[in-house]
Amino acid sequence: MERVRVLVVDDSALVRKLMSTMLTCDPEIEVVGTAPDPFIAREKIKQLNPDVLTLDVEMPRMDGLTFLENLMRLRPMPVVMVSTLTTAGADVTLRALELGAVDFYAKPNADLAASFGDSAQELCAKVKHAALTRPKARTTVRPLEVAPRLTADAVLPRSQAPGSRGGSPIIAIGASTGGTEAVRVVLEMMPPDAPPILVTQHIPAAFSGPFAARMDRCSAMRVCEASDGQPIQQGTAYIAPGSHHLLAMWDGAKFVCRLHDGPPVNRHRPSVDVLFRSLAATAGASTIGALLTGMGDDGARGLLELRQAGAPTLVQDEASSVVWGMPGAAWKLGAAPEMLPIDHIADRLLALAHHPHHGAKRA
Repeated sequence: MERVRVLVVDDSALVRKLMSTMLTCDPEIEVVGTAPDPFIAREKIKQLNPDVLTLDVEMPRMDGLTFLENLMRLRPMPVVMVSTLTTAGADVTLRALELGAVDFYAKPNADLAASFGDSAQELCAKVKHAALTRPKARTTVRPLEVAPRLTADAVLPRSQAPGSRGGSPIIAIGASTGGTEAVRVVLEMMPPDAPPILVTQHIPAAFSGPFAARMDRCSAMRVCEASDGQPIQQGTAYIAPGSHHLLAMWDGAKFVCRLHDGPPVNRHRPSVDVLFRSLAATAGASTIGALLTGMGDDGARGLLELRQAGAPTLVQDEASSVVWGMPGAAWKLGAAPEMLPIDHIADRLLALAHHPHHGAKRA
């Protein structure tokens, strides 16, 4: 089987060695070279023709963003950005995703003894999925074998009866890999008086605040990082914090955001399944659910629960997704009757909010 060939670009010799060690743990990955700066990386790309690049954000001689911008213009290829978990690092990483990077990985520190296995597993999975985003996708890449995972039951037991609060619609969106850009496309097209939108995007805790602030700047809606007990109101989009599950709950007079620090579900906290289940149990058919680009299958079962509760649902199509894992899994489950390109999703969500029971039927 052909291995994924990776070039590691980082100005730190320690990080280059550490990341090379982590990547070579996986027999399906080959580290073909390393480079300490973009100029050397440029020559090695020509010589070695790697499948995937891991690229540090902060480097001497030329910063990672400038190099990425040039690379995507002259020789587009899958890139996984490597960033520090800081607010500044988050802003730069979100910009890198706008420029065409497939995914990002939190830079490992020197004290990795306790978490080396999990960190290596995460990095390898991101690199292998990045390789799949090329025009000619690899069909032989398999995810790493991982431990059993918890379902949404670990946070919120499934309701025996769908919610029936009625009233104003609530839009719920789930996304992962490629989602920061997909969510931006949707929010940019929303009017200032759009129905409330709850977003669960798989993202580190240090990134969710900057991500919400970035979305607030590009959307006519108000966009914020959700806080516990915050009323869910028209014209506002709520981003799940990277450290907590986001749920919608009825407090007797209105819907509010609830944050839950329970265990990861589908290995994610926040989990899309948890958000969708909470709405299936409370708002029911008043919800409109959408599952966007992302690795894995978090949200697929939750979207099915929403559909079974009478909610209109849709998924992003494969052609416009960076990774068609989550929406693809939902589609195969029959969790959505509609599949749309990302630039058509905002209009469709708004149309469903006004006419919730007029969704197209699955062929």
